[in-house]
Amino acid sequence: MIRYDLICPHGHAFEGWFSSSAAFDEQRDLGQIPCPICGAVNIDRAIMAPNVSTSRRQKKIADTQAKALERVSDVADKIRRHITETCEDVGANFAEEARAIHYGEKAERGIYGRATPEQAAALQDEGVSAVALPDSLAPESKGKNKVH
Repeated sequence: MIRYDLICPHGHAFEGWFSSSAAFDEQRDLGQIPCPICGAVNIDRAIMAPNVSTSRRQKKIADTQAKALERVSDVADKIRRHITETCEDVGANFAEEARAIHYGEKAERGIYGRATPEQAAALQDEGVSAVALPDSLAPESKGKNKVH
């Protein structure tokens, strides 16, 4: 993959990734690379400095990536903590509890738990509001396939 710094005729700079220089040329010529800011399609490559890899630069990149990963992990921890503090873990009974809340049979409240893909699809078909959480954001529950 090749990363190009790109610029539109209005001076908006952005980057694009292409499989080859020819792929960039073809997409540009077909007007398939719009500026994400203004939508202009007559895009040019901007002047780029060569990407010289030094041990100091590699360490800086590794440090930046480690800090970013730590920040992401901190945010995921906050999300999990918020869910466990403000919602009730209903485990495998998620689909039944979500339906009961949706149809007014039980008091409205935040819940989380697990549901099979079939149960989640059925909830969606019925108009029951439920969101599947990736495992990295879902609090520990009484099983997998967490849905909040």
